[in-house]
Amino acid sequence: MKNYLIIVAGGTGKRMQSDIPKQFIRVAGMPVLYHSLKRFQGLFENLHTVLVLPAQHISKWKELCIDLNINIPHQLVAGGKQRFESVKAGLSLLPDEDGLVAIHDGVRPLVAVELIKNAFQTAAEKGNAIPAIKVPESIRQLKGGNSTAVNRDYYRLIQTPQVFRINLIKKAYLQPYRESFTDDASVLESMGDKIHLIEGNPQNIKITNKSDLNIFEALLK
Repeated sequence: MKNYLIIVAGGTGKRMQSDIPKQFIRVAGMPVLYHSLKRFQGLFENLHTVLVLPAQHISKWKELCIDLNINIPHQLVAGGKQRFESVKAGLSLLPDEDGLVAIHDGVRPLVAVELIKNAFQTAAEKGNAIPAIKVPESIRQLKGGNSTAVNRDYYRLIQTPQVFRINLIKKAYLQPYRESFTDDASVLESMGDKIHLIEGNPQNIKITNKSDLNIFEALLK
């Protein structure tokens, strides 16, 4: 099986309160997006990587690659207004053949190598693999102005990379967009496919605000 990677990086920096898109913010001298790309480098032979960026960010990324000597091979494509459209754009560049594709958030730069390998192996056996971690704190459900305690053992926090057989996920993304599509797994699940969860890792945080960035900097050191 051939292995592929789609990294989606559509952030604008609003929640980060930054003029710089969060995927371009430098940590240890390099953009967050570079750190995410590097996690996959060398894990598989001839891993074909597609990087999905907003159209207006592509030239900036090309400049960064030249200025910082970023030479990780990847193919660029412009995304859409929604993540669904961006993933679909990335999938359109993949051949219609038997293989596996990992879809990863560009601002998850601390994904463990062991998680990546396990996700590909599980997807090869079962068709998909979705990283998840237990909810570490008590949670409550809000409904009709009231809140009710629920058993957190029945819930999981979902991460990326989510890995799929290419033919299955490409077929799923032929559907029209729905608000219930919160991640790639939910798109596939709507086709009737069973979702297979694997153990995620707590350090695999998604950088959304400044506190996340501070955590990333600390863990990187």
